[in-house]
Amino acid sequence: MKLTHKLTLAFLLVSLTAVGLAAIVVWATTSLEFNKYLVDQRQEQFVAAASEYYRSNGRWEGVDSALRQQGLLPPIQQPGQTPPDPQPFALVDQDRKVIIPSGPYQSGEKIQTGVLAKGIKIEFDGLVVGTLLITGQTPVRSVIETRYLNSVNQSLLVAALGGALIALLLGLFLARSLAQPLRDLTAATHAMAQGNLKQQVPVRSADEVGELASAFNQMSADLARANQSRKQMTADIAHDLRNPLTVIGGYLESLRDGILKPTPQRFDTLYTEVRHLQRLVEDLRLLSLADAGELVLQRQPVNPMDLLEHATAAYQHQAQQQGLQLEVQAEGLLSEISLDPERMEQVLGNLISNALRYTQAGGTIRLAASQAAGQVMLSVQDDGSGIAPEILPHIFERSYRGDVSRQGSESGLGLAIARSIVELHGGRIGVESTPGAGSRFWIRLPLH
Repeated sequence: MKLTHKLTLAFLLVSLTAVGLAAIVVWATTSLEFNKYLVDQRQEQFVAAASEYYRSNGRWEGVDSALRQQGLLPPIQQPGQTPPDPQPFALVDQDRKVIIPSGPYQSGEKIQTGVLAKGIKIEFDGLVVGTLLITGQTPVRSVIETRYLNSVNQSLLVAALGGALIALLLGLFLARSLAQPLRDLTAATHAMAQGNLKQQVPVRSADEVGELASAFNQMSADLARANQSRKQMTADIAHDLRNPLTVIGGYLESLRDGILKPTPQRFDTLYTEVRHLQRLVEDLRLLSLADAGELVLQRQPVNPMDLLEHATAAYQHQAQQQGLQLEVQAEGLLSEISLDPERMEQVLGNLISNALRYTQAGGTIRLAASQAAGQVMLSVQDDGSGIAPEILPHIFERSYRGDVSRQGSESGLGLAIARSIVELHGGRIGVESTPGAGSRFWIRLPLH
């Protein structure tokens, strides 16, 4: 059974149960109140007629005939006739004897004083001349009263059926409105299973189902973007592998065939290409370990300034050759932080290498450290070419390549590796840049 049918049936059953219970309660209440109204009406008529009879005759003899003539008592039963319905009242005279029997009260029976105290007194000239006892029997309805009650019950039945029909229509509408987003999600999921990852479903409401649709759209967009990034990274890595392998293969083939003679310069070229391949393989290994959560950190207490100075020393010679100035500065007192110095120096090395690549001769690269709010901030700032705004949000993505994307290694994985290492330390990495005015990469690390 489809979800729409299940929801429709559930709404219908709930509505029918509610309408049915309401109809039963209203019917019972209407009948009860109508019978109570009839009892009160008959009681007033009976007391008024009995009081008038005693006032006129001064005695009770013949009161039953008078009340029967007024229709307040049923006619005398004739042989073969159906016994009349019991009346709701019995009349007792001043001597406590039943003169009009009904229900449990028999004619001539002497009623106890305690029972009379619960009845309705009939007085004449200040004296109690009789008592009306209520038997609890339902009074006989007239034709008009019966027709009125039947009309009310019929109206109630029609209202119940109308309510059930409206409940069915509303249930069908609600079931369709609830099931439609799920059908959209199901169709989109099937499409994704067939390889079409970029799927978007309409968000039809602001409730939990709408939140589910929004989350699905975000997931689909992220998967499509990740898939595209994976394809791009695969193509870029294949390109990066092919170039050094082509050089190495060409040199080796020429050396084997005697076309080229072995020289130290040619061996240096081969060694350089092999080192390039080794760096690429190491970058891929680091990323795979980070993705699997198996990249182990060798933490130890480190002074942030020592970390910056070690990273700067490794690139000082290259900076001097390019005519650049490397500076290190600290803002205030710095506490030691627990981190893996080798991994963090790799991160800083990627950032410094970026800055060296995109800063012109005569420029300055400044490494700084500061401490605030339980965090240590490390930054690498240059006054180079800067990063274009359309590239800035993507530079930490794997193998993203742009004119000034500043990848930290030739594999295009440098900044992705840097982000993985920083996040593994519980920190964050980001960048601020203005084209033509330089860039500032920052790292926030928790003290504890």
